Amino acid sequence: MAEDLKQMYKTVMDDHFTPAMEISFVDKGERQTLFYEKVAWTIDGVQKGLRYGENPGQEAAIYRLVNGNLLLGGTQTIKPGRYIVSDIELLQSGKHPGKTNLTDADNALNILRYFSSTPAVVIVKHNNPCGAAISDTLEKAYSKAYMADRVAAFGGCIALNRSLDKATAEAIADQYAEVVVAPDFEEGVVDILGRRKNLRVIRINNIHRLETFIGERVVDFKSLMDGGIVTQWSFSPTTLSKEDMKIAETEYKGKIFRVDREPTEQEYKDMLFGWLVESGITSNSVIYVKDGATVGIGTGEQDRVGVAEIAVDKAYRKLMDRYSFERYQTPFNLLDDQDKIAQIKADVEDKKGGLVGSTMVSDAFFPFRDGIDVGLRQGVKSVIQPGGSMNDFEVIQACNENGATMVYTGQRSFKH
Repeated sequence: MAEDLKQMYKTVMDDHFTPAMEISFVDKGERQTLFYEKVAWTIDGVQKGLRYGENPGQEAAIYRLVNGNLLLGGTQTIKPGRYIVSDIELLQSGKHPGKTNLTDADNALNILRYFSSTPAVVIVKHNNPCGAAISDTLEKAYSKAYMADRVAAFGGCIALNRSLDKATAEAIADQYAEVVVAPDFEEGVVDILGRRKNLRVIRINNIHRLETFIGERVVDFKSLMDGGIVTQWSFSPTTLSKEDMKIAETEYKGKIFRVDREPTEQEYKDMLFGWLVESGITSNSVIYVKDGATVGIGTGEQDRVGVAEIAVDKAYRKLMDRYSFERYQTPFNLLDDQDKIAQIKADVEDKKGGLVGSTMVSDAFFPFRDGIDVGLRQGVKSVIQPGGSMNDFEVIQACNENGATMVYTGQRSFKH
């Protein structure tokens, strides 16, 4: 039985999706059509498409836009031919990519596009980042992103925005990942990564174009269970610099409420970094960032207080694992020395999970102060959120009581 289950994941499906696809938008006899062609890779002399869909047994295909230029209400789709994820080069595959591998890579690049000016790394698992970081070198950025959540990074997709060097490749090869995505690879790097025979090593030939995709829109399709389709324009953050942020202020019962202090330069940097990472996270979400790296990521929850608490809990647990791994080369959950366990717990408690002085990021406003209080109790000193709640005044009061600053983006960042 166990072997049958393992074999399920080794099975390669020959999909029956057609080699081409057309999607037309029709209005009063006028037709705008988007033309797509199916993508395949030549592996060991054989043409192969997607390995399978979200699960073994689900046929899947990837198509790239080859013609058409949709214009609706003044919004225009991205022009055909500017391929990123739909024109990847497989340098090493072992197992060629499945649907989740490509969608993880796509969401990682969706986030990376905002950080072209600095080395950046995003590690995605199940279409959500488990670690993201920027730094002055690629190796440092990878270390920060990986150690932000070493456990969740297991089997994830690692996306880097600089040519992969040997030092970073050695660090990656010591871990288990399913996909590595980079613009290029220094000589000898693919051999280093080759120690993981089933690692998909993907070169994104046009990654230098990533920055040009900021603000670009595509039509986002969601299929319903009855065959219906919901369409929307893809999300595009409008807060791209500190000048786009508004210091938190509101009027309530004729009185003006405003945060007592403006952010420091580092707080502005962390708020912007966190907000742009947030754009690639499933809502309802709250995340914490500090010094250009994620500290705790809460995703896909039903209530804002709960997701803020989950992100705090993850920050504590991930820091315990990090200390255990750095000090004893052992995951925290496998540590059996009670004195070592107690010391790590005490050290993490002292640092409040690394949250002291961090930035709290919320993809929607706080309807009450109870959500933001979760972060403030842990030492959060800056907050970025859309604003617009009837109770913004009490959220501002909460910040002022804790010496924290806050800005509004004026834009919600839900992602379903």
